[in-house]
Amino acid sequence: MAQQLAFPTSRSTENPDKMLRKVTWVVALGVLLNPLNSSMIAVALLQIGNAFQVNLATVTWLLSGFYLAGAVGPSLAGKLSDLFGAKKIFMSGLILVVISSLLAIWISNFGMLLALRMMQALGSAVAFPAGMSMLRSTAAKHNEQDHPDRISSALALVSIMANVMAAFGPTLGGILVGSVGWPSIFWINIPIALATLFIARLWLPKDQDRQAASSEDAFPASTPNIWSRIDIPGITLFMIMLTTLMLFLLSLSKGMSWWLLGCAIISMLALVIWEKRAANPFLNLQMLTSNRRLRSVYFQYIGVNIVFYSLFFCIPLWLSQVKGFDPKTTGLLMLPLAGLGIIMTSVAVKCNKRFGYRTTIIAGNGLLVLSTLLLLLLGDNSSILIIVLINAMLGIPNGFNNMGLQTALYVVTPAQETGAASGLYVTFRSIGSILSTSLLGLTFGGAITSSGLHTIGLITAGLSVVLLVTSLSRKLI
Repeated sequence: MAQQLAFPTSRSTENPDKMLRKVTWVVALGVLLNPLNSSMIAVALLQIGNAFQVNLATVTWLLSGFYLAGAVGPSLAGKLSDLFGAKKIFMSGLILVVISSLLAIWISNFGMLLALRMMQALGSAVAFPAGMSMLRSTAAKHNEQDHPDRISSALALVSIMANVMAAFGPTLGGILVGSVGWPSIFWINIPIALATLFIARLWLPKDQDRQAASSEDAFPASTPNIWSRIDIPGITLFMIMLTTLMLFLLSLSKGMSWWLLGCAIISMLALVIWEKRAANPFLNLQMLTSNRRLRSVYFQYIGVNIVFYSLFFCIPLWLSQVKGFDPKTTGLLMLPLAGLGIIMTSVAVKCNKRFGYRTTIIAGNGLLVLSTLLLLLLGDNSSILIIVLINAMLGIPNGFNNMGLQTALYVVTPAQETGAASGLYVTFRSIGSILSTSLLGLTFGGAITSSGLHTIGLITAGLSVVLLVTSLSRKLI
């Protein structure tokens, strides 16, 4: 009788596989917007700079601002999803994407464009933590935890959309910018977000159903004061820490600004002290300190994103500045990286099922070492064939790393912390992206060169070795 009260007949009699597939597809469509927009703009920076008459250093704040906002949004959304319902947060994020993308088309001021870009980051970043929360609760509701193959298939699709699709950004952006112009990278989000909103309204279970289905008591019966549950001081300190750290790293090429590093350290210490005392902390430090494997997953994810976002940005810039290709050709030359990433994700799924996620992560890191070293073969006179082959090789570890780490996140995270842990997962992706832009600024300075590309190859290969060594430890992964 209790189960009949908890689950309406239309839900309880629905085929479990069909229900999980519906939720998976909605989540997958929602999560693709953030990684796609994070890299799609790479081929549009020069055109946007010319349109607003700002230099390259200024226009790259469209990247940095996106990552800074994206670092805050997921953790906040993960907490709000666990507190107030994942469906509400998921759909609210999509609405923000529609509004920001629509307004960006008509903006004539660069400062406003940057603000809308950050709003776009906030809206698109909430989809992953909210979506993972819905996937987990749907699995629990239909006892899908007893069928790991179904969960693996769901995670594979979400992994492709949440991670591998970032590699498609330069390709899609190049085609759009080369054919229509830079505003197209904003309006392309509108039909995707609206379509996802429509099917989310139809297919996603109600948040009340989610509470009844889940064993955790994370969803409150009422929300009397939402602001009392949002850690504004923690968010502020986190933003100050990331911003000052990024500015310090960017200053290294011109002379170190030690006061920025001091501000970053002080804000970090203040953040730790505050979060330990906060009633509803922005960062769940207890979850991090008590779960060693989860910390290792986050460390791996930061490193992987430093490597891949360095590649997503430096290779298109090198192709356009050194090789002289137009945006459309540059985008097409980046396609093998994305295509192989998707193909290898399906291989990684099979590897997960047969050998476990740890083997998948180790394989991805090993391939990452080898593929990043191939950047040393690129030069001013490299043929298109060599460029295509190297980009294809770089796509192979992309599928392994992302599928392995996303599966690890699902396995090592307690069910009641899925939203918060998934939010931090995307936050650490943004941190990795921020560090990658700082690395590019430090390496290239004011000019894109083949020698700078080789330096990026050596640095990312060295980082990949660190990731490989740490993934070999059974105590960590």
